[in-house]
Amino acid sequence: MGEGQERSAADAIDRRRFLAAAAVAAGTGFETRAAAAAEGERMADRFDFDAVVVGGGPAGLSAALVLGRARRRVLVCDAGEGRNAPAEGVHGFLTQDGTPPAELRRVGREQLARYGVAFREGRVSAARKVEGGFEVTPDGGEAVRARTLILATGLADVLPEVPGLKEVWGRGVFHCPFCHGWEVRDRPWAFIAPPEGVVESATMFLGWTKGLTLLTDGRAGYAPALRAWLAAQGVKVEDDRVERVEGAEGRLTAVVLAGGRRLTPAALFVRTTLKPRSGLAESLGCALVAEGPKAGMVRTGPMGATDVPGLFVVGDASDGGVPTVASAVAEGATAAAFATRALLSEDAGAVAPPPK
Repeated sequence: MGEGQERSAADAIDRRRFLAAAAVAAGTGFETRAAAAAEGERMADRFDFDAVVVGGGPAGLSAALVLGRARRRVLVCDAGEGRNAPAEGVHGFLTQDGTPPAELRRVGREQLARYGVAFREGRVSAARKVEGGFEVTPDGGEAVRARTLILATGLADVLPEVPGLKEVWGRGVFHCPFCHGWEVRDRPWAFIAPPEGVVESATMFLGWTKGLTLLTDGRAGYAPALRAWLAAQGVKVEDDRVERVEGAEGRLTAVVLAGGRRLTPAALFVRTTLKPRSGLAESLGCALVAEGPKAGMVRTGPMGATDVPGLFVVGDASDGGVPTVASAVAEGATAAAFATRALLSEDAGAVAPPPK
């Protein structure tokens, strides 16, 4: 434990002793709270950290910032697997629009250093509930104990199996027009979507460009009425199978259809399948969304709380909010604020109010 963490831990112990002594001095009716505060002190001393945050992306760093500023002892475990890592910049996040994802993380860590937040690189292989908190085991490291656990482990995009697509993912092949549409506005776009998703996708994309082409990828099911609607919107349709995607220096240069015909859109939009990056929440007893667009995400209540006491899930891994950096930052900060209130209430022998 570093000097900053030792000072934070000592401050927390001094504060708990003061609260307990003040409660006793106050007289009848406060002795129970004083005893509870003393028990809170003993409980805290049995843990290495007040909070462990698993995941060092925007949601996890935001949670750690709030906890650190609240003088909690915090450890962030980061596997460095950001979902938006291939993108050139973060967009739609006020004051940080266009900032490269790696730079956002670097600045976040730099700002957290002043609050004594500790970091450990690598994945967390296991976590289990123990009395009063959690035991967290990083890969290749010793287990640590924390009074509360915040999971910000995110999701991974499973890409369509099109040769060459992975190599230009985030640099010409995208899934979200809100994140990337402005940079390729009013230029030709192509998109791949199943029949049931075509109207929704085309309606959205037409807000950024009128030069839109649907690639059916050789699939059937695009009914005449659907094709008529697309034609009325000015959307072209290509029925040949997509053979491969080509790129140069990590950027999209062409979409090659069966037979060798080449299209040169400025962007190709595809739908991905999402999967959790970590099974920790499920292993701790959290319920997952079974189906729909949020399938696989953890069911959370207000402020990221789960039905496991002391466990919060924030960012893309939760079923709250929307999958943007701005939303992830907000979720992390909100969960951390409530987690802090719960810890302070426990220390003082009070009962934390439920999330609203």
